[in-house]
Amino acid sequence: MRKFDTQVQHLKYQVLREVARHAFEGTLLEHVTDIPKRIIPGNTPTMRCCVYKERAILAERVKLAMGGDRSNPNVIETIEIACDECPVSGYEVTVNCRGCIAHRCEAACPKGAIYFDHHKAHIDKSKCVECGRCASVCPYSAISNRRRPCENACKVKAISRNEDAPHATRIDNDKCIACGACVYQCPFGAIMDKSFILDVIDLLKNSSGNANYKVYAVVAPSISSQFTYAKLGQVIAGIEELGFYHVVEAALGADMVAWEEAKELAEKGFLTSSCCPAFVRYIERQFPAMQKHVSHNLSPMAAIGKHIKETSPGAKVVFIGPCTAKKAEYRRPEVAPYVDGVLTFEELQALFDGKGVDIASLPEKALDNASYFGRIFARSGGLSASVAEALSEQGAGDFACSPVVCDGIEECRIALLKAQKGLLDGNFIEGMACRGGCIGGAGCLTHGEKNRSEVDKYGRQALEKTIQDAIRVLQIG
Repeated sequence: MRKFDTQVQHLKYQVLREVARHAFEGTLLEHVTDIPKRIIPGNTPTMRCCVYKERAILAERVKLAMGGDRSNPNVIETIEIACDECPVSGYEVTVNCRGCIAHRCEAACPKGAIYFDHHKAHIDKSKCVECGRCASVCPYSAISNRRRPCENACKVKAISRNEDAPHATRIDNDKCIACGACVYQCPFGAIMDKSFILDVIDLLKNSSGNANYKVYAVVAPSISSQFTYAKLGQVIAGIEELGFYHVVEAALGADMVAWEEAKELAEKGFLTSSCCPAFVRYIERQFPAMQKHVSHNLSPMAAIGKHIKETSPGAKVVFIGPCTAKKAEYRRPEVAPYVDGVLTFEELQALFDGKGVDIASLPEKALDNASYFGRIFARSGGLSASVAEALSEQGAGDFACSPVVCDGIEECRIALLKAQKGLLDGNFIEGMACRGGCIGGAGCLTHGEKNRSEVDKYGRQALEKTIQDAIRVLQIG
């Protein structure tokens, strides 16, 4: 049964599954070098030029599945040996060049990188700075920019050519917001998010069946659009089967955040959301003057984690969701006290299969409730609707939420630029780095329009019909 969008995701899952299986069995150290051969047995290559290169790349994936380069603070890393199939990016002269005598491209180039040979234009790559001026003035559109998929995916321009290894990409950690768009879009899987799956397995094993401490799983509402081969109640049962004490909705944290964020918006008059860690990081790095306008509320993950730890002393909290940026967020000093680990849905699937948990065969278990509004945080526009609802429930009077819903980091950039110049038509920026919202996160098993409708359907099943009702009955035992 297909569980993923692409074969790259499936390959990543296979590595995570084997690492998880051996970790549960306590045999990882003695079998870690055997994993590549177990996944690709025999001598016939399936994807690359030879089976030995395939296994060498898998060995690098195993390292990332075990935490990656600890000296690199970024949760996104490149696998250089896997990154050699894409043509070198940059501007190229195509066969459309007519060798015209105007030579507008040559005149436009500030570095003298354009030259002519046999009446055809050529680009000297050693001089080209990829400004694109030549392409913009060519009357035949004969100069094109062949960008790698990872570069196209990265909207913050954190990916460039590695000068030391021109075939590979380089990630600028000072620009990267850990959104994971490059991870999902790279057709060769040469960019991967580090996994902390071993840390989570250690938490579960060291709890001794939750006798030493309780391990809570906090699941993102976008889980309702994933694991389509089983019912949501079976997924919840499967998580507890892994050894978690209890499964809590991050949507409960979303209700808490919406309630407080509405108060903050009414008080300040203008606000940007704080729920998407990639968006918050984008503001910090690209729009530092706007940081004062970021909501002071924790994200739903941190808010519910804080509540759990306050009501269950000694508890450990693991967030499970679609987001690679959450792996960076939970290590921030303001969040670290409340969250002990982060898994993506891809990693959760690997845990199920690594421990041999067949969720489709399990009886359903109920999930702690949240309001409709907390649950629709998973998709673009849901956060704004929740803040507007909270203002209404609080009796904000004449003050109203005038949201600017930003679906993807490009729309976030436009809204922030307008806000800086005082030209924004709205008082609340909902920033979501991934297209579609959290349902478009890089750690999802599947991505598609149907995911939005699944989240809305899940929201309508909520027993609590108001945000106030949801936060009033917050009880975690």
